[in-house]
Amino acid sequence: MLDIKQIRENPEKIEKKLKTKDSEIDIFKILSLDDELRKIQTKTDELKNKKNIASREIGEFIKKKVDASTLLDEMKNIGDKITNLDSTFKEVQEKRDFLLAHLPNIPFDDIPISLDPKDNQCIKTHLEKPKFDFPFKNHLELNETLKLFDFKKAATISGTGFTVYTNMGAKLEWALINYMLDIHRQNGFCQIIPPILVKENIMFGSAQLPKFKDQSYKITDDDFDFYLIPTAEVSLNGLHFDEIILEENLPIKYVSYTPCFRREAGSHGKQERGLIRTHQFNKVELFYITKPEDSERAFNEMVLSAEEVLQGLELHYRNMLLVTGDMSFSSAKTIDIEVFLPGQDRYYEVSSASNCTDFQARRSKMRFKKNEQKPEFVHTLNASGVATSRLMVAILENNQQKDGSVLIPTVLRKYLDDQKYLYPEK
Repeated sequence: MLDIKQIRENPEKIEKKLKTKDSEIDIFKILSLDDELRKIQTKTDELKNKKNIASREIGEFIKKKVDASTLLDEMKNIGDKITNLDSTFKEVQEKRDFLLAHLPNIPFDDIPISLDPKDNQCIKTHLEKPKFDFPFKNHLELNETLKLFDFKKAATISGTGFTVYTNMGAKLEWALINYMLDIHRQNGFCQIIPPILVKENIMFGSAQLPKFKDQSYKITDDDFDFYLIPTAEVSLNGLHFDEIILEENLPIKYVSYTPCFRREAGSHGKQERGLIRTHQFNKVELFYITKPEDSERAFNEMVLSAEEVLQGLELHYRNMLLVTGDMSFSSAKTIDIEVFLPGQDRYYEVSSASNCTDFQARRSKMRFKKNEQKPEFVHTLNASGVATSRLMVAILENNQQKDGSVLIPTVLRKYLDDQKYLYPEK
Protein backbone atom coordinates (compact mmCIF):
# COMPACT_ATOMS: atom_id res chain seq x y z
CA MET A 1 0.00 0.00 0.00
CA LEU A 2 1.19 3.50 -0.75
CA ASP A 3 1.80 6.15 1.89
CA ILE A 4 -1.12 8.58 1.87
CA LYS A 5 1.24 11.34 3.05
CA GLN A 6 3.37 10.82 -0.06
CA ILE A 7 0.26 11.06 -2.25
CA ARG A 8 -0.84 14.29 -0.51
CA GLU A 9 2.56 15.89 -1.09
CA ASN A 10 2.99 14.92 -4.76
CA PRO A 11 -0.44 14.02 -6.21
CA GLU A 12 0.27 14.89 -9.87
CA LYS A 13 3.65 13.14 -9.88
CA ILE A 14 2.30 10.00 -8.17
CA GLU A 15 -0.70 9.74 -10.49
CA LYS A 16 1.51 10.17 -13.57
CA LYS A 17 3.77 7.34 -12.39
CA LEU A 18 0.84 5.05 -11.56
CA LYS A 19 -0.83 5.67 -14.92
CA THR A 20 2.21 4.03 -16.54
CA LYS A 21 0.94 0.84 -14.90
CA ASP A 22 -2.79 1.43 -15.31
CA SER A 23 -4.14 4.28 -17.41
CA GLU A 24 -7.49 4.19 -15.54
CA ILE A 25 -6.02 5.17 -12.16
CA ASP A 26 -7.47 8.29 -10.52
CA ILE A 27 -5.92 9.21 -7.18
CA PHE A 28 -7.94 12.40 -6.82
CA LYS A 29 -10.99 10.41 -5.70
CA ILE A 30 -8.81 9.18 -2.85
CA LEU A 31 -7.54 12.68 -2.08
CA SER A 32 -11.12 14.02 -2.02
CA LEU A 33 -12.08 11.42 0.58
CA ASP A 34 -8.85 12.06 2.46
CA ASP A 35 -9.63 15.80 2.57
CA GLU A 36 -13.11 15.01 3.88
CA LEU A 37 -11.56 12.85 6.60
CA ARG A 38 -9.29 15.64 7.76
CA LYS A 39 -12.20 18.08 7.90
CA ILE A 40 -14.21 15.61 9.98
CA GLN A 41 -11.22 15.10 12.27
CA THR A 42 -10.85 18.88 12.73
CA LYS A 43 -14.56 19.21 13.67
CA THR A 44 -14.27 16.25 16.04
CA ASP A 45 -11.21 17.74 17.75
CA GLU A 46 -12.99 21.08 18.16
CA LEU A 47 -16.01 19.40 19.72
CA LYS A 48 -13.85 17.29 22.02
CA ASN A 49 -12.13 20.47 23.17
CA LYS A 50 -15.53 22.10 23.86
CA LYS A 51 -16.60 18.96 25.73
CA ASN A 52 -13.49 19.08 27.91
CA ILE A 53 -14.09 22.76 28.70
CA ALA A 54 -17.75 22.05 29.51
CA SER A 55 -16.73 19.12 31.71
CA ARG A 56 -14.39 21.33 33.75
CA GLU A 57 -17.10 24.03 34.09
CA ILE A 58 -19.61 21.42 35.26
CA GLY A 59 -17.11 20.34 37.90
CA GLU A 60 -16.80 23.91 39.14
CA PHE A 61 -20.61 24.32 39.17
CA ILE A 62 -21.04 21.18 41.22
CA LYS A 63 -18.39 22.35 43.72
CA LYS A 64 -20.24 25.66 44.08
CA LYS A 65 -23.62 23.84 44.20
CA VAL A 66 -24.81 25.77 41.14
CA ASP A 67 -27.37 24.32 38.72
CA ALA A 68 -25.37 22.68 35.84
CA SER A 69 -28.32 21.22 33.90
CA THR A 70 -27.85 23.58 30.91
CA LEU A 71 -24.17 22.63 30.62
CA LEU A 72 -25.01 18.94 31.03
CA ASP A 73 -27.49 19.17 28.15
CA GLU A 74 -24.89 21.00 26.06
CA MET A 75 -22.26 18.34 26.83
CA LYS A 76 -24.70 15.54 25.89
CA ASN A 77 -25.45 17.33 22.62
CA ILE A 78 -21.72 17.65 21.92
CA GLY A 79 -21.25 13.98 22.77
CA ASP A 80 -23.97 12.97 20.29
CA LYS A 81 -22.32 15.07 17.57
CA ILE A 82 -18.94 13.45 18.27
CA THR A 83 -20.51 9.99 18.06
CA ASN A 84 -22.09 10.83 14.71
CA LEU A 85 -18.84 12.29 13.39
CA ASP A 86 -16.90 9.21 14.53
CA SER A 87 -19.33 7.01 12.62
CA THR A 88 -19.04 9.19 9.50
CA PHE A 89 -15.26 9.23 9.83
CA LYS A 90 -15.17 5.43 9.89
CA GLU A 91 -17.36 5.18 6.78
CA VAL A 92 -15.29 7.67 4.80
CA GLN A 93 -12.02 6.10 5.98
CA GLU A 94 -13.18 2.68 4.77
CA LYS A 95 -14.01 4.13 1.34
CA ARG A 96 -10.64 5.89 1.12
CA ASP A 97 -8.66 2.87 2.26
CA PHE A 98 -10.55 0.58 -0.12
CA LEU A 99 -9.52 2.76 -3.07
CA LEU A 100 -6.01 3.14 -1.66
CA ALA A 101 -5.66 -0.66 -1.46
CA HIS A 102 -6.33 -0.87 -5.22
CA LEU A 103 -3.40 1.40 -6.12
CA PRO A 104 -0.35 -0.53 -7.37
CA ASN A 105 3.21 0.09 -6.27
CA ILE A 106 5.09 2.97 -7.89
CA PRO A 107 7.60 1.80 -10.52
CA PHE A 108 11.22 2.87 -10.25
CA ASP A 109 12.25 5.81 -12.41
CA ASP A 110 14.47 3.68 -14.67
CA ILE A 111 11.74 1.20 -15.66
CA PRO A 112 10.76 1.39 -19.37
CA ILE A 113 7.36 3.08 -19.72
CA SER A 114 4.77 1.19 -21.74
CA LEU A 115 1.44 -0.56 -21.28
CA ASP A 116 2.35 -3.14 -23.95
CA PRO A 117 4.21 -6.32 -22.84
CA LYS A 118 5.74 -6.48 -26.32
CA ASP A 119 8.00 -3.63 -25.20
CA ASN A 120 9.62 -5.69 -22.42
CA GLN A 121 13.41 -5.52 -22.76
CA CYS A 122 15.66 -8.54 -23.10
CA ILE A 123 18.67 -7.82 -20.88
CA LYS A 124 20.37 -11.23 -20.90
CA THR A 125 20.33 -14.58 -22.68
CA HIS A 126 21.90 -17.93 -21.82
CA LEU A 127 22.77 -20.63 -24.37
CA GLU A 128 20.94 -20.99 -27.70
CA LYS A 129 17.59 -22.40 -28.79
CA PRO A 130 17.74 -26.17 -29.35
CA LYS A 131 17.89 -27.48 -32.92
CA PHE A 132 16.29 -30.77 -33.95
CA ASP A 133 17.04 -32.95 -36.96
CA PHE A 134 13.73 -34.79 -36.51
CA PRO A 135 10.05 -33.81 -36.11
CA PHE A 136 9.90 -32.76 -32.44
CA LYS A 137 6.87 -33.15 -30.20
CA ASN A 138 5.24 -31.02 -27.52
CA HIS A 139 5.03 -32.31 -23.95
CA LEU A 140 1.51 -33.69 -24.40
CA GLU A 141 2.59 -35.72 -27.42
CA LEU A 142 5.66 -36.96 -25.57
CA ASN A 143 3.47 -37.92 -22.63
CA GLU A 144 1.41 -40.26 -24.81
CA THR A 145 4.28 -42.77 -24.63
CA LEU A 146 6.23 -41.57 -21.56
CA LYS A 147 3.13 -41.76 -19.28
CA LEU A 148 4.35 -39.06 -16.85
CA PHE A 149 1.03 -37.30 -16.22
CA ASP A 150 -2.63 -38.17 -16.31
CA PHE A 151 -4.89 -35.25 -17.09
CA LYS A 152 -8.01 -37.39 -17.53
CA LYS A 153 -7.74 -38.91 -14.05
CA ALA A 154 -7.15 -35.46 -12.60
CA ALA A 155 -10.26 -34.15 -14.38
CA THR A 156 -12.28 -36.98 -12.82
CA ILE A 157 -10.98 -36.03 -9.38
CA SER A 158 -10.95 -32.22 -9.58
CA GLY A 159 -12.00 -31.02 -13.03
CA THR A 160 -9.98 -29.46 -15.83
CA GLY A 161 -6.81 -27.53 -15.06
CA PHE A 162 -5.30 -30.20 -12.79
CA THR A 163 -2.93 -33.11 -13.33
CA VAL A 164 -1.82 -36.33 -11.67
CA TYR A 165 1.92 -36.96 -11.78
CA THR A 166 2.51 -40.69 -12.22
CA ASN A 167 5.54 -42.91 -11.69
CA MET A 168 8.58 -41.24 -13.36
CA GLY A 169 6.61 -38.02 -13.72
CA ALA A 170 6.23 -37.86 -9.94
CA LYS A 171 9.87 -38.84 -9.40
CA LEU A 172 11.13 -36.22 -11.85
CA GLU A 173 8.94 -33.54 -10.27
CA TRP A 174 10.29 -34.41 -6.83
CA ALA A 175 13.86 -34.42 -8.17
CA LEU A 176 13.37 -30.91 -9.54
CA ILE A 177 12.05 -29.62 -6.22
CA ASN A 178 14.93 -31.13 -4.25
CA TYR A 179 17.50 -29.87 -6.76
CA MET A 180 16.17 -26.31 -6.48
CA LEU A 181 15.99 -26.39 -2.69
CA ASP A 182 19.59 -27.61 -2.54
CA ILE A 183 20.80 -24.70 -4.68
CA HIS A 184 18.96 -22.02 -2.72
CA ARG A 185 19.97 -23.42 0.66
CA GLN A 186 23.59 -23.35 -0.52
CA ASN A 187 23.03 -19.69 -1.43
CA GLY A 188 22.07 -18.86 2.13
CA PHE A 189 18.28 -19.10 2.06
CA CYS A 190 16.63 -20.66 5.11
CA GLN A 191 14.08 -23.32 4.20
CA ILE A 192 10.54 -22.86 5.51
CA ILE A 193 7.52 -25.14 5.21
CA PRO A 194 4.61 -22.74 5.75
CA PRO A 195 0.82 -23.23 5.88
CA ILE A 196 -0.94 -23.20 2.52
CA LEU A 197 -4.20 -21.99 4.09
CA VAL A 198 -4.02 -18.37 5.22
CA LYS A 199 -6.29 -15.75 6.76
CA GLU A 200 -7.70 -12.82 4.83
CA ASN A 201 -5.44 -10.24 6.48
CA ILE A 202 -2.38 -12.25 5.40
CA MET A 203 -3.62 -12.27 1.80
CA PHE A 204 -4.19 -8.52 2.07
CA GLY A 205 -0.72 -7.97 3.53
CA SER A 206 0.96 -9.58 0.53
CA ALA A 207 -1.27 -7.51 -1.82
CA GLN A 208 -3.26 -10.48 -3.16
CA LEU A 209 -6.45 -8.86 -1.83
CA PRO A 210 -8.57 -7.10 -2.80
CA LYS A 211 -7.02 -6.84 -6.30
CA PHE A 212 -6.87 -10.59 -7.10
CA LYS A 213 -9.87 -11.86 -5.17
CA ASP A 214 -11.42 -13.38 -8.31
CA GLN A 215 -8.23 -15.37 -8.98
CA SER A 216 -8.12 -16.88 -5.50
CA TYR A 217 -9.60 -20.04 -4.00
CA LYS A 218 -11.46 -19.44 -0.75
CA ILE A 219 -12.61 -21.98 1.83
CA THR A 220 -15.53 -20.81 3.94
CA ASP A 221 -17.84 -22.70 6.26
CA ASP A 222 -19.19 -22.38 9.81
CA ASP A 223 -15.77 -22.97 11.34
CA PHE A 224 -13.17 -21.73 8.84
CA ASP A 225 -12.52 -18.77 6.60
CA PHE A 226 -9.27 -19.30 4.68
CA TYR A 227 -7.64 -18.71 1.31
CA LEU A 228 -5.47 -21.24 -0.51
CA ILE A 229 -2.15 -19.56 -1.27
CA PRO A 230 -1.42 -18.61 -4.91
CA THR A 231 2.28 -18.54 -4.00
CA ALA A 232 4.41 -19.20 -0.90
CA GLU A 233 5.23 -15.48 -0.97
CA VAL A 234 1.90 -14.93 0.84
CA SER A 235 2.78 -17.16 3.79
CA LEU A 236 6.41 -16.03 3.95
CA ASN A 237 5.36 -12.38 4.00
CA GLY A 238 2.94 -13.26 6.81
CA LEU A 239 5.69 -14.72 9.00
CA HIS A 240 6.53 -11.21 10.23
CA PHE A 241 3.07 -9.64 10.07
CA ASP A 242 2.74 -6.67 12.47
CA GLU A 243 6.28 -7.19 13.74
CA ILE A 244 9.25 -4.94 14.49
CA ILE A 245 12.47 -6.69 13.45
CA LEU A 246 15.80 -5.72 15.01
CA GLU A 247 18.23 -4.26 12.49
CA GLU A 248 20.89 -6.83 13.37
CA ASN A 249 18.52 -9.64 12.30
CA LEU A 250 18.33 -8.33 8.73
CA PRO A 251 18.47 -9.48 6.02
CA ILE A 252 16.09 -12.43 6.31
CA LYS A 253 16.24 -14.90 3.41
CA TYR A 254 13.62 -17.64 3.01
CA VAL A 255 13.12 -20.44 0.51
CA SER A 256 9.99 -22.55 0.48
CA TYR A 257 8.42 -25.29 -1.59
CA THR A 258 4.61 -25.35 -1.65
CA PRO A 259 1.79 -26.29 -3.96
CA CYS A 260 0.14 -23.12 -5.30
CA PHE A 261 -3.49 -22.55 -6.26
CA ARG A 262 -4.88 -20.07 -8.81
CA ARG A 263 -8.21 -19.92 -10.58
CA GLU A 264 -6.52 -18.67 -13.78
CA ALA A 265 -9.87 -17.35 -14.98
CA GLY A 266 -10.32 -16.64 -18.67
CA SER A 267 -9.32 -18.31 -21.91
CA HIS A 268 -5.63 -18.69 -22.68
CA GLY A 269 -5.72 -20.59 -25.97
CA LYS A 270 -4.92 -24.08 -27.11
CA GLN A 271 -1.17 -23.57 -26.79
CA GLU A 272 -1.54 -23.36 -23.01
CA ARG A 273 -2.94 -26.85 -22.50
CA GLY A 274 -1.35 -29.47 -20.30
CA LEU A 275 1.17 -28.20 -17.78
CA ILE A 276 1.51 -24.71 -19.27
CA ARG A 277 -1.27 -23.24 -17.14
CA THR A 278 -2.96 -25.15 -14.31
CA HIS A 279 -5.01 -24.37 -11.21
CA GLN A 280 -2.58 -26.23 -8.95
CA PHE A 281 1.17 -26.30 -9.46
CA ASN A 282 4.38 -26.71 -7.49
CA LYS A 283 6.77 -23.85 -6.91
CA VAL A 284 9.93 -23.12 -4.99
CA GLU A 285 9.78 -19.51 -3.80
CA LEU A 286 12.49 -17.10 -2.64
CA PHE A 287 11.57 -14.32 -0.22
CA TYR A 288 13.83 -11.57 1.06
CA ILE A 289 13.32 -9.03 3.87
CA THR A 290 15.89 -6.27 4.03
CA LYS A 291 16.67 -2.64 4.76
CA PRO A 292 15.66 -0.18 1.99
CA GLU A 293 19.26 0.63 1.07
CA ASP A 294 20.03 -3.07 0.51
CA SER A 295 17.02 -4.07 -1.59
CA GLU A 296 18.62 -3.64 -5.03
CA ARG A 297 21.53 -5.90 -4.06
CA ALA A 298 19.04 -8.45 -2.67
CA PHE A 299 17.07 -8.30 -5.92
CA ASN A 300 20.12 -9.13 -8.01
CA GLU A 301 21.05 -11.95 -5.64
CA MET A 302 17.64 -13.59 -6.04
CA VAL A 303 17.75 -13.34 -9.84
CA LEU A 304 21.18 -15.01 -9.87
CA SER A 305 19.97 -17.82 -7.60
CA ALA A 306 17.01 -18.51 -9.91
CA GLU A 307 19.31 -18.39 -12.95
CA GLU A 308 21.62 -20.92 -11.32
CA VAL A 309 18.75 -23.43 -11.39
CA LEU A 310 18.30 -23.05 -15.14
CA GLN A 311 22.01 -22.99 -15.87
CA GLY A 312 22.46 -26.28 -14.04
CA LEU A 313 19.69 -27.78 -16.17
CA GLU A 314 21.47 -26.46 -19.29
CA LEU A 315 18.37 -24.70 -20.58
CA HIS A 316 18.28 -21.74 -22.94
CA TYR A 317 16.60 -18.77 -21.25
CA ARG A 318 16.35 -15.01 -21.41
CA ASN A 319 15.89 -12.31 -18.75
CA MET A 320 13.23 -9.74 -19.51
CA LEU A 321 13.00 -6.38 -17.76
CA LEU A 322 9.27 -5.73 -17.66
CA VAL A 323 7.78 -2.43 -18.74
CA THR A 324 5.63 -0.54 -16.26
CA GLY A 325 2.34 -1.90 -17.62
CA ASP A 326 3.42 -5.55 -17.39
CA MET A 327 4.86 -5.46 -13.88
CA SER A 328 3.12 -7.14 -10.99
CA PHE A 329 0.72 -5.08 -8.87
CA SER A 330 3.02 -4.90 -5.83
CA SER A 331 6.31 -4.50 -7.70
CA ALA A 332 8.51 -1.47 -8.34
CA LYS A 333 10.79 -3.55 -10.57
CA THR A 334 10.31 -6.98 -12.13
CA ILE A 335 12.55 -9.26 -14.15
CA ASP A 336 10.99 -12.35 -15.70
CA ILE A 337 13.17 -15.32 -16.56
CA GLU A 338 11.71 -17.08 -19.58
CA VAL A 339 12.59 -20.47 -21.05
CA PHE A 340 11.97 -21.42 -24.66
CA LEU A 341 9.44 -24.20 -25.20
CA PRO A 342 9.84 -25.76 -28.67
CA GLY A 343 6.38 -27.36 -28.61
CA GLN A 344 4.78 -23.93 -28.19
CA ASP A 345 7.44 -22.12 -30.27
CA ARG A 346 7.62 -19.34 -27.73
CA TYR A 347 9.12 -18.25 -24.44
CA TYR A 348 7.31 -18.77 -21.15
CA GLU A 349 8.05 -17.26 -17.74
CA VAL A 350 9.34 -19.76 -15.17
CA SER A 351 10.56 -17.19 -12.64
CA SER A 352 9.47 -13.68 -11.83
CA ALA A 353 11.63 -11.59 -9.48
CA SER A 354 10.11 -8.47 -7.94
CA ASN A 355 11.31 -5.70 -5.67
CA CYS A 356 8.19 -4.67 -3.76
CA THR A 357 9.97 -1.93 -1.76
CA ASP A 358 7.85 -1.08 1.33
CA PHE A 359 4.53 -1.78 -0.45
CA GLN A 360 3.81 -5.14 1.24
CA ALA A 361 5.51 -4.09 4.48
CA ARG A 362 3.17 -1.12 4.85
CA ARG A 363 0.11 -3.36 4.38
CA SER A 364 1.56 -5.95 6.78
CA LYS A 365 2.89 -3.43 9.34
CA MET A 366 6.33 -5.03 9.01
CA ARG A 367 9.06 -2.74 10.32
CA PHE A 368 12.64 -2.73 11.57
CA LYS A 369 14.32 -0.69 14.26
CA LYS A 370 17.76 0.93 14.35
CA ASN A 371 18.88 1.33 17.95
CA GLU A 372 16.46 3.75 19.63
CA GLN A 373 15.25 5.32 16.39
CA LYS A 374 11.65 5.26 15.19
CA PRO A 375 10.80 1.99 13.40
CA GLU A 376 10.94 2.05 9.57
CA PHE A 377 9.24 -0.16 7.02
CA VAL A 378 11.39 -2.95 5.61
CA HIS A 379 11.63 -3.79 1.92
CA THR A 380 10.33 -7.17 0.75
CA LEU A 381 11.36 -8.99 -2.41
CA ASN A 382 10.32 -12.26 -3.97
CA ALA A 383 11.29 -14.54 -6.84
CA SER A 384 10.16 -17.89 -8.16
CA GLY A 385 13.02 -20.26 -7.65
CA VAL A 386 11.30 -21.71 -9.77
CA ALA A 387 7.83 -22.99 -10.76
CA THR A 388 8.13 -26.63 -11.77
CA SER A 389 5.28 -27.15 -14.25
CA ARG A 390 6.66 -25.08 -17.13
CA LEU A 391 10.17 -26.14 -16.16
CA MET A 392 9.05 -29.75 -16.59
CA VAL A 393 7.77 -28.85 -20.06
CA ALA A 394 11.09 -27.21 -20.87
CA ILE A 395 13.09 -30.28 -19.84
CA LEU A 396 10.89 -32.69 -21.80
CA GLU A 397 10.64 -30.62 -24.98
CA ASN A 398 14.24 -29.38 -25.10
CA ASN A 399 15.82 -32.72 -24.16
CA GLN A 400 13.69 -35.01 -26.35
CA GLN A 401 15.49 -37.55 -28.51
CA LYS A 402 14.64 -38.99 -31.93
CA ASP A 403 13.45 -42.31 -30.45
CA GLY A 404 10.91 -40.57 -28.19
CA SER A 405 13.07 -40.75 -25.06
CA VAL A 406 14.12 -37.73 -23.02
CA LEU A 407 17.62 -37.04 -21.71
CA ILE A 408 17.51 -36.35 -17.97
CA PRO A 409 19.71 -33.35 -17.02
CA THR A 410 22.90 -34.45 -15.27
CA VAL A 411 22.15 -32.43 -12.11
CA LEU A 412 18.91 -34.37 -11.54
CA ARG A 413 20.27 -37.89 -11.94
CA LYS A 414 21.55 -38.18 -8.38
CA TYR A 415 17.93 -37.82 -7.22
CA LEU A 416 16.82 -40.54 -9.68
CA ASP A 417 19.25 -43.38 -8.94
CA ASP A 418 21.53 -42.11 -11.74
CA GLN A 419 18.91 -42.75 -14.42
CA LYS A 420 19.98 -41.06 -17.68
CA TYR A 421 16.88 -41.26 -19.88
CA LEU A 422 13.10 -41.32 -19.67
CA TYR A 423 12.00 -44.06 -22.04
CA PRO A 424 8.61 -44.55 -23.74
CA GLU A 425 6.55 -47.30 -22.17
CA LYS A 426 6.16 -50.39 -24.40
